[in-house]
Amino acid sequence: MPIDSPNRYPVSGAGLGLRRSMMGERISADSVDFLEVAPENWIGVGGRLGCWLREHTERFPFVIHGLSLSIGSPAPLDLELVKSVKAFIREHGIRCYSEHLSYCSDHGHLYDLLPIPFTEEAVRHVAARVRQVQDLLEQRIALENVSYYAAPGCEMRELDFLSAVLEEADCDLLLDVNNIYVNSINHGYDAHEFLCGLPSQRIRYAHVAGHFDEAEDLKVDTHGAPVIDPVWSLLEQAYRVHGPLPTLLERDFNIPPLPELLTEVARIRSIQAEVGEVQYAGR
Repeated sequence: MPIDSPNRYPVSGAGLGLRRSMMGERISADSVDFLEVAPENWIGVGGRLGCWLREHTERFPFVIHGLSLSIGSPAPLDLELVKSVKAFIREHGIRCYSEHLSYCSDHGHLYDLLPIPFTEEAVRHVAARVRQVQDLLEQRIALENVSYYAAPGCEMRELDFLSAVLEEADCDLLLDVNNIYVNSINHGYDAHEFLCGLPSQRIRYAHVAGHFDEAEDLKVDTHGAPVIDPVWSLLEQAYRVHGPLPTLLERDFNIPPLPELLTEVARIRSIQAEVGEVQYAGR
């Protein structure tokens, strides 16, 4: 199947992360193609909020991006969480479930996404846990390349570690473009080379977001600011390498009025269209 075939993606176009602060706003299908939520924030939620979510899952294609699976943790997997996610997927017709390639627990929640050591042992550990989750869910999951600020016990490059986990677990990739940019600055590698090394056939959709400039050589992934021009350029490069992937705008803090967010969603659509036209003309 061609890497830009729409049949390999769970959704299409440009999406937006749905946040409770948007309640009362009217999101139009003319401006957003799909939506995403964190399942932990919505599992078991009823009443007015539950009805609001249901209204959107009936109107839009949905994906979910988990926060607390802690796939790299040494502690046992939270299988009750996985079962709850499975029920949520079925209840709302979710198209894709993704999680962070990191960990956030060790017999207790650590409330942060911590880096997994880039080692062969960690590859085997994570891959086994991913296969366990996929068996329970009866479907594949996607892992997101994460931002990190230290690399303890590193024996492999980030790209090699990520690729090895995806291959051994036989799972998919949620490509976070901003995280590549942030990591390339913080750890001194070539972002375009990283992009080119990713397995196109495993990418299901992409994230793009803003970050905080702590220093010239230290970027912090916050999802609390507009997307900057170098990240937009990297997103365009990602499309040229892997095809115009479905892409979602994340904004978790300092959330502006909806029209400002939709301006960024429209920019995603514009870049997708430009790259798609170029690739089509070149055939």
